[in-house]
Amino acid sequence: MNIILLGAPGAGKGTQASKIADKYKLLHISTGDIFRANIKGGTEIGKLAKSYIDAGKLVPDEVTCKIVEDRLTWDDAGNGYMLDGFPRNIYQAEQLDKFAKVDLCLNIDVDEKLLMDRICGRRVCACGESYHVSTLNGATTCAKCGGELYQRADDNPETVKSRLDTYNTQTAPLIDYYKKQGKLATVTSGEGSPDEVFAQIIKILG
Repeated sequence: MNIILLGAPGAGKGTQASKIADKYKLLHISTGDIFRANIKGGTEIGKLAKSYIDAGKLVPDEVTCKIVEDRLTWDDAGNGYMLDGFPRNIYQAEQLDKFAKVDLCLNIDVDEKLLMDRICGRRVCACGESYHVSTLNGATTCAKCGGELYQRADDNPETVKSRLDTYNTQTAPLIDYYKKQGKLATVTSGEGSPDEVFAQIIKILG
């Protein structure tokens, strides 16, 4: 089973990706992780991506597609995977169709006002754990490792609005793209707790 995980910033994709990967034994492929691995490993495509990043430019779609295509050739991707952060636009989706078989696009639908609150109220730890100020009860350290919690620099209203605008313009059209292919499944209870959202995902995936 090869899945695309779709949803706006703050929809909870990271949380659900971990749950899905654990339950269904799927390889979780995050484009951010692939970029970092290639750059750290000094691969040719990593060097190319780094040249754009260092210049403050977006990595071109062609380069992103090549990095994902290469990752899907690894042995560990042979038993099913979940793509998180790719494709981000129609061009990337069309290229993905040329080198991979997608079985399902799982879209987590959340009201935009709630997304703003989720992201602006988010506090994270260097270990990867994420919290919301509404549940911290004044705590400033991570319950998992004791590390100091902080707010990401881009988790502010202006930047979040810009990210949501970009998502709505570039990524949201993928909903219709996969709907036309008969591969779209939407989680309509995205506003619920992580466990409630995952319960609906289980119903969808079977």
